[in-house]
Amino acid sequence: MSGIGKYFKLNLNSATKQTSGSCGCGSSSGGCGTPKEDTSETSYGCANTSGGCGSQPQSQTHISDEDFDAAVDAAIGEGPKKDGFDQVFDVQMDRRSAFKKLTASLLIGAGAVSTSCSVTTGEDSKEKAQIDWEEQFKGNYKLMTDEERNATVERLVRSYQLRKKKNINMSSKDAEKDVLFGYAFNISKCQGYMDCVSACVEENNQDRNSQMEYIRIHEMKDGKGFKFEEADDNYYHEVPAEGHFYMGTQCFHCDNPPCVDVCPVQATWREDDGLVVIDYDWCVGCRYCMAACPYDGRRFNWSTPEVPEEEINKNQHYLGNRMRKKGVMEKCTFCVQRSRAGKNPACVEACPTGARIFGNLLDPNSTIRWVLENKKVFRLKEDLGTEPKFWYFMD
Repeated sequence: MSGIGKYFKLNLNSATKQTSGSCGCGSSSGGCGTPKEDTSETSYGCANTSGGCGSQPQSQTHISDEDFDAAVDAAIGEGPKKDGFDQVFDVQMDRRSAFKKLTASLLIGAGAVSTSCSVTTGEDSKEKAQIDWEEQFKGNYKLMTDEERNATVERLVRSYQLRKKKNINMSSKDAEKDVLFGYAFNISKCQGYMDCVSACVEENNQDRNSQMEYIRIHEMKDGKGFKFEEADDNYYHEVPAEGHFYMGTQCFHCDNPPCVDVCPVQATWREDDGLVVIDYDWCVGCRYCMAACPYDGRRFNWSTPEVPEEEINKNQHYLGNRMRKKGVMEKCTFCVQRSRAGKNPACVEACPTGARIFGNLLDPNSTIRWVLENKKVFRLKEDLGTEPKFWYFMD
């Protein structure tokens, strides 16, 4: 099924570093073993080879900062990898945000030291304080090694145990090879029941107080076309309503996502399986990604999400439905905790009419591929070049 290429482009986001003919020792020709011509003269200890220390050199060579850094890299290799502390404070943010982060870090650090040194503090409290300290200065998930990812997941699981006296299952499973997730929505079948919305809220531990919803179902009038500005997104009547049709939107997991380009701290990125994800602990809440998204696919957390303990989905993924903090971005992740385990997203399973189809775009035998090859499909705002992996079609 080679025709899949006409429906989307696969952006591997790869970059190849170009190097010159230098062998790393500063010589551009002849190799490391070639002797250099002896041009040394009497040295006066100040880098001048003639005329004495008070004389001006015949020619002044200026080296740029970039050339100097390149020479250092060639001589000693790449610089050391930044640890979590360096990453936390070496990010672009305004003075207000930087002060708040520094203050929070100092308070957490002071609390951890005070708790660990207190003779009256229990072992659980000391362990919790240590976890808080380590979590504060962990690095960006995208830059972590496998060992670091496993360690932070273990800390979060242990922290939940200490706070709630209950267990959760959290995964850090990476994208699998030869998998690229895609989604198709059958407008003819959707009846506006919103079972998908409810299932998404429950699966992804979304805030119950603010009624946050990643999925929106738009009720539109027949014959009017796709006019979202005239659609009703909050209908409270019996469905399907006569003379109307229904269309769902959410994060489309673009192959060329504008939200990723505008993030000043690299808190959001595109994974190898096409999922656009967020590191909630790295997000600074600037909402640039919300403004850049042309599909209204992102939500901002104005308050700490509240989910009754008995309703918390304890099958979680670090980049998916784990409990979030206040002031960060959230969105659909194609239920990464389910999709990377070989299951359909919750919305697909909950749809009573079969309007939602999900699968691997690289699998020629998948249902999503059959739809793309045999139905007349379209995507929203294709002229923007975002290459969303979310198609619409009708029977």
